[in-house]
Amino acid sequence: MGKKLLITEKPSVAMEFAKALKINVNRKNGYIESNEWIITWCVGHLVTMSYPEKYDEKLKFWRLDTLPFIPKEWKYEVIPNVQNQFNIINQLMHREDIEEIYNAGDSGREGEYIQRLVFMMVKPNPNIKIKRVWIDSQTEEEILRGIKEAKDLSEYNSLSDSAYLRAKEDYLIGINFSRLLSIIYGRKLAQNIQEERASISVGRVMTCVLGMIVSREREIRNFVKTKYYKIIGKFGEEQNLFDAEWKVTEKSNEYESPKLYNETGFKKENDAKEFINNLAGKKAKITELKKSKQKENAPLLFNLAEIQNECTKRFKIKPDETLEIIQNLYEKKLVTYPRTDARVLSTAVAKEIKKNLNGIAKGFHDEEIHQYIQKMIDEKYSTNLIKTKYVNDSKITDHYAIIPTGQGYENYEKLPDLQKQIYKVIVKRFLAIFYPPAEYNKIQVTIDVYETEESEKMESFFTSGKVCIKQGFLEILKQNDKTTQNTENKKEENLEALKSLKKGQEIILQNAEIKEAETTPPSRYNSGSIILAMENAGKFIEEEELREQIKGAGIGTSATRAEIMKKLEKIKYIEINTKTQIITPTKKGEMIYDIVWNSMPDMLNPKLTASWEKGLDLVAKKEIKPDEFMEKLEKYIHSKFDKLVVKM
Repeated sequence: MGKKLLITEKPSVAMEFAKALKINVNRKNGYIESNEWIITWCVGHLVTMSYPEKYDEKLKFWRLDTLPFIPKEWKYEVIPNVQNQFNIINQLMHREDIEEIYNAGDSGREGEYIQRLVFMMVKPNPNIKIKRVWIDSQTEEEILRGIKEAKDLSEYNSLSDSAYLRAKEDYLIGINFSRLLSIIYGRKLAQNIQEERASISVGRVMTCVLGMIVSREREIRNFVKTKYYKIIGKFGEEQNLFDAEWKVTEKSNEYESPKLYNETGFKKENDAKEFINNLAGKKAKITELKKSKQKENAPLLFNLAEIQNECTKRFKIKPDETLEIIQNLYEKKLVTYPRTDARVLSTAVAKEIKKNLNGIAKGFHDEEIHQYIQKMIDEKYSTNLIKTKYVNDSKITDHYAIIPTGQGYENYEKLPDLQKQIYKVIVKRFLAIFYPPAEYNKIQVTIDVYETEESEKMESFFTSGKVCIKQGFLEILKQNDKTTQNTENKKEENLEALKSLKKGQEIILQNAEIKEAETTPPSRYNSGSIILAMENAGKFIEEEELREQIKGAGIGTSATRAEIMKKLEKIKYIEINTKTQIITPTKKGEMIYDIVWNSMPDMLNPKLTASWEKGLDLVAKKEIKPDEFMEKLEKYIHSKFDKLVVKM
C-alpha cells in the first residue's frame, strides 16, 4: 500500500501533525514515518532567488550599462545551510511508494511561496496527487479537519502566483533602484556621513515606511506652537456651579472676526479680556438641553496589527517580538493563526464558538478570567454572535481574528510570564464580545447669553456631562489609565450639576475666565502605532476613488510589517527607543529620504506601495492575470530608469 507524504513549514509543527495523526514518533533523519504517513518539514525558506551574478559574473559589479536587470528566465537556488533538509525532501518526494503529497505549509501567501519553491525545484512525479492543508489553529481537531478537507493544490495556484510576483517585485525594485541610486548618489552620501563608501538601500515597502517616519519627524521639528485664548463661563447658583465653553456661532458678535484664532478662541489675550468684559451683567438662558442614553459595544477582536500595537503600548515591546510570542502561542495550540488582517469571525466559527468558551472555562485556571465566565453563566449572556458586528464572512480573506482556542493549557504553565500576560489580553478581548454594551447617561446643554432682550445677537456656551450607568464589557476591558479616569470623573461631576436644569430656564452667568491653550505637534510613531499606520495607509491617500480601491490593502502585509521595521533599524535608517518604543529617523535615514524625494518621490508615497499590494491581491483573487501584473511592473521600472538616467 502506498504512503502519504505531508510537508510542514518547520519541525515543531510536524510534531503536532504527528500527534494528531496518532503516529508514534519514529523520527528518522529529517522526517517521521509510520505505516500510512511520512511527515517531513522545511525549516523556513529552503530555496531563494539567485542574485544577478548567478546569471552573469559581470553583474556582480554595479554599473549603469547593465541596468535595469530584468531576467526573462528566473533562476533559483537552494540555500546552502539548509541543503541537507532540501535533499531529504527531494528523496522523499521521489520515493516510489508515495501516492499523495500534502502541502501543509503555513496557511498564508508566504507559507505557500516557501513550499511552492521546493516543489518547483524538486519536480515531483506529475501523476502524484498534491493536496493543500489550510488550517486556522494547531489544535488536533483543526489539523485533522485540514487534512480531511484538503483541496487540490491547483486551487491555490492564484495565491502562489501572487506570492511569486511579490518576491519578483521586491527583488526587481530593490536590486535595480538600490544599484541605480547608489551609482548616482552613493559617493555624495558617503561624504556626508563621513564613511568611506555608502550604498543606498531602497525597497517597495521599506522606503515608503521610512518616508512616513521622516515626514512625521520633520512636521514635528518645523512645528511652531501657537497660543490662543479660550473663554470658560461659570454658570448657576453658588452651590451648583458648572463650566461651559464658548464657541462662535453665526449669531455671535465675533462671527468671522479676524480676532479669532479658531472657533473656540482668540489670538490675543486682550481681545479675550474685552470679550469677557462685554458679557458682564447680561442675561443667560438654557436654549437646548438634550438627555440621552448611549450604548457602546465591545471593540472588534484582535488582528495582528491591533495586538502588536496593544503590546507595544502595554509591554513596550517591538512588533516582531509580539509576533514571535503569538506564533509560539499558536504553536502551543493556545490561540488561532496570528498572521491575519481580519478582526471578525466567520459564520462557521461563530456557530461553534461555545467549544472555545467551554475550553477556557474548564482548562484555564485563572481566577479573574473564571469570574468573567461565571458572570456570563449567571447572567445568561447570549453566545450567539450571528448578526453581530463580530461575524462577517466578507471581511475575511485567509483567516479570521486571533482568538483563544480553549485548548493547549497543558503548555500554558511553562510559558514565560510575558507570554502568559499577552495570552490573557487575547482572552479578555475575546470574552468582552459576549458581554452587553456599556451604557451611559448623557446631557448636552447650550446656554445663550443675550446682547439685549430685543437683540438677535447672542454668545453661545456649550457643556455636557456623561456617566456610565452599566459597565457591560468595560468590566473586562476597564481602562486603568489615570488621564482617562480623570476625564471620566470630570464628566460625571458635570452631569450631577446639569441634572436639575430645564430647557428655557434663565441662569446666572457668575463670571467668565480666560483659559490659555496651545496647538500641539503630531506625536511620533512608536513601533506599534507605525504598524497600524501601515495597515491603514489608505487614509494618507487624497484621491477618494483610489483610497476606496485600496481599502484593506495597506502597505506591507500582516506577515511582513514587523520584519520591515526590523530591517530599517538594522540598516540604521531609523532608531527605536528600547524603553518607550518611540521611532526617530537617523541622519543617514533622512539623507536617504532626501535622495529618494529628489529622484523618485512616488517611492515615498503610500499610494504607489498600496496600489501594488492591491494588484497582488487581485492576482490572488484571479481578477487580473500574472502576466498583466508583470508587464506593468517592467514598464514602471523602465520608465523610472529613463527619467533618472536623463537626470545624470
